[in-house]
Amino acid sequence: MKSSPTLHLISSILLVFGLLPTEAKKSISLKQTEKTITLMRGEKPVLTYQVAEVPPPKGVEPIYNRSGFIYPMHAPSGGIVTGIHPADHYHHIGLWHAWVNTKYDGKKGPDFWNLGGRSGRIRHAGVKETRDAGFTVIQEHLGYLAGIKAEPTVILKETLSVDVAFVDGANVIDYAMTQKNVTKKPLTFPAYRYGGGLAYRAPHSWNKKNSDYLTSKGLDRTNSHATRARWVAMHGPAEKGKGSDATVAIFCHPKNHDAPQRIRTWDSGKMFFNYVPVQETGWSIQPGKIINLRYRIIISDGISNAKNLEHRWKAYAK
Repeated sequence: MKSSPTLHLISSILLVFGLLPTEAKKSISLKQTEKTITLMRGEKPVLTYQVAEVPPPKGVEPIYNRSGFIYPMHAPSGGIVTGIHPADHYHHIGLWHAWVNTKYDGKKGPDFWNLGGRSGRIRHAGVKETRDAGFTVIQEHLGYLAGIKAEPTVILKETLSVDVAFVDGANVIDYAMTQKNVTKKPLTFPAYRYGGGLAYRAPHSWNKKNSDYLTSKGLDRTNSHATRARWVAMHGPAEKGKGSDATVAIFCHPKNHDAPQRIRTWDSGKMFFNYVPVQETGWSIQPGKIINLRYRIIISDGISNAKNLEHRWKAYAK
């Protein structure tokens, strides 16, 4: 029996609003190796999570070896929409998160972001679960409290869950982290211009002429830094694909700490983005306590408009 046009319309509405996760995820599959976890849509990859350490470019200090991040991410047509190890910031690695400015035991604490500082880092620590359309991994936030040559201290134990669907022509990625302070001392995050939240580095070819930002307030690369935004979209030419434009939009869940969070954007022409939960006011994780942060990434072919993105964000917020 044929479905009625009304039923098709209802199914489309439910799908967009995330109420049919099985249907939205039915084309997604997972491939796992000792080094990576890749989520695929048919024969095309959506994203790859790096289980093993990835080295920096030849000639760069091995301190920049890093595991526990997503690179590459792909547009629906297959092109790559992330950059890794740019010469200006070797620690930028596609899609990742890390705290920068911290205090621990009453003094300056580890910087888990800037690896060159040799005070902290994040590493992959295990695969907790794999699903047809997602996975949950364990990550450790390490502090080199007694120096880089001594055994590091695990300060935060984290579960990171990543799930993928294909909704209304776009790759949709849900990114949710739970961080627990497993020490007996508080970890404090003084207010700082970047860090925490979620960070993204675009392909190195994106510049002032071929790319830009668009925020939920209608701002761009010239005026968006340090503003609040429900969502931020970035567009430019996808790499190693057809070379056509693609859009990466990142949504901040309304229940996140300090939502809608303030953002860090660059006006240099190079494309970097960071949701910063502590840009205005500090925060902390007390011993034995946890925090949760959730984001959604929408990757689409072409340049997305504000109306479409606002519609998708409202669906996510509900």
